[in-house]
Amino acid sequence: MIRVHTFATAAATLAVATLTLTACGTTTVAEAGPDAATTPSSESCAADTTTTSTAPVSMTDGVGRTVELDKPAERIVVLEWQQIEDALTLCVTPVGVSDAEGYATYVSAETIPEGVVDVGTRGEPDLDTLYATNPDLIIVEAFSADDELIAQLEKRGVPVLATLGADGADPIGNMKTVFEMIGEATGRTARAEEVLQEFDAYLADAKEKVTAAALPTSDFLFFDGWIEGGNVTIRPYGKGALFTALGEELGMTAAWTDEIDAAYGSGGVDPAYGLGQTDIEGLTAVSSATLFYSNDEEAGSYVTELEKNPIWTALPAVQEGRAYAFPAGVWGAGGPLSCQQAIDAYVDALLNG
Repeated sequence: MIRVHTFATAAATLAVATLTLTACGTTTVAEAGPDAATTPSSESCAADTTTTSTAPVSMTDGVGRTVELDKPAERIVVLEWQQIEDALTLCVTPVGVSDAEGYATYVSAETIPEGVVDVGTRGEPDLDTLYATNPDLIIVEAFSADDELIAQLEKRGVPVLATLGADGADPIGNMKTVFEMIGEATGRTARAEEVLQEFDAYLADAKEKVTAAALPTSDFLFFDGWIEGGNVTIRPYGKGALFTALGEELGMTAAWTDEIDAAYGSGGVDPAYGLGQTDIEGLTAVSSATLFYSNDEEAGSYVTELEKNPIWTALPAVQEGRAYAFPAGVWGAGGPLSCQQAIDAYVDALLNG
């Protein structure tokens, strides 16, 4: 699963690799050439009855910029994966997206319809291809208003909506805010409210199930990893990580603390994403916790090497059957539907083993 790249290249103090889990929903084909209209993406959108606003938009984006539109955006280009997923969940098919192949590999909550133009990488889009899609709004991810990509895109006169890359103080809240912002910019606020209400109910129901289960311990750690220089690098998810926050909402207790990271990590947990870095031996610091980890199910992945390591096999969680691989296909920095997939993975592991 893991191929190292950043969720947001600017302002992230720790390099971030890809995350995966399970699939959900089917999509229809959308023609997304320069003059095509957007169409619903998923089965839930085919049945959607929420209204679309036609009123002018005036909003403050995630980095404090004012974004004004004469009418809600219809032809959007989206340059980050959560925001692509969000647009599709809002029943707005982008005319252009960044790194469609990478998205298809690691994000399964929503599928990009055929015909959507790939405009290049997330950090360095091909501007000629991007503007050839005739967008009325470009959605990016950033940490500050002076992000170089925002300045570059604004030169062409198309409005830019910048969503905050991550917020370690409230990762679930930020996920929701990003979703709501895209809903507001596209006139799909009613749909956004409906989806988030469903998410809250989904999370509450899952918490009841976990609370009712007789868990041997509430301590938990989610991690992913990769192979670097022939060695397995482990990335523990600490406080501020989206997957950690979801586990805590289910009633579990985050095991990877700042103190542990200081002893076993390499420079501290990233304050925005809540991610640390250690090696297999570092997992002994949380040896009593229940372990969850990503698994891309590919030959040569870090999991293959992890499972052969004697330190790993000696961990209590492994010996007691409390180490669970998440299924491949859910994006760990995704929107409401990716988060529901993560919730499903936690609950299935805890209740069904």
